[in-house]
Amino acid sequence: MTLADGNGLPGLDRVGIWFNDPANWWGSNGLIAHTREHLLYTVVVTAAAALVAIPVGLVIGHTGRGTAVVAGLANTLRAVPTLGFLIFLIVVLSPHIPVRRGWGTIVPAGSVPYLVPALIVVLILAIPPILTSTYAGVQSLDAATRDAAAGTGMTSLQVIRKVELPCALPLIISGLRSATLQVIATLTVAAYAPLVGGLGRFIIDGQQNLGDLRYGYPAMVAGGIAVAVLALAVDGTLHVVLRRTVSPGLTSVSATRRPSPVPGKRPRLDSSATH
Repeated sequence: MTLADGNGLPGLDRVGIWFNDPANWWGSNGLIAHTREHLLYTVVVTAAAALVAIPVGLVIGHTGRGTAVVAGLANTLRAVPTLGFLIFLIVVLSPHIPVRRGWGTIVPAGSVPYLVPALIVVLILAIPPILTSTYAGVQSLDAATRDAAAGTGMTSLQVIRKVELPCALPLIISGLRSATLQVIATLTVAAYAPLVGGLGRFIIDGQQNLGDLRYGYPAMVAGGIAVAVLALAVDGTLHVVLRRTVSPGLTSVSATRRPSPVPGKRPRLDSSATH
């Protein structure tokens, strides 16, 4: 390796030097601070997406209604051009968000008008995998099991909460894993918004001066490596959560039978039998 490649950029050996420099780890612009911001944004967006997508997915899976509409909407949301949509929301929404105060180092003063559009963009991309996994998990449940639960006198809400939700949990967590990884990756694009933190700051800011040995190309590569490591660590953690919270029997069943959310494949539960 050399200190520069044929284009005059620092060589990859500079990335190792960058990681070995304590000044790049600590401080408000260090790797630790930006990783903490990235994790906080990920938790907030994924939790908000789950609060929206899981209840809607449970209702759609239980009733069998609206599956085609939601499937089409989910595919449409996946096709949203992230960067273009982010810039559009910054232009439209940011001037109308008057909040100028911050909250510590994670949300610096003046960043809220730009942080809100960035999180909205990522939220829209996080909802589809959770939503489709949730109603697909409910629809995969044997109709006889659902009818038996209703036959014992359970209401529709009780059937959803006590039967369908536990049985769909492996696919729901699978959707959460997929959404979380997508959020971690997409948050690097959110750093195009002014004052928004996260590991994407290394990548976006590094483009301004690629030849800089500290803030240029080495920082960009280091930021990309940090995003990949963070995604692997979070995915591994969610895998452990899946193994510890879901019955092994349910996990094995969901692994061998992964339904596609095709409308009309599951017989609907007679509404009169649920009361």
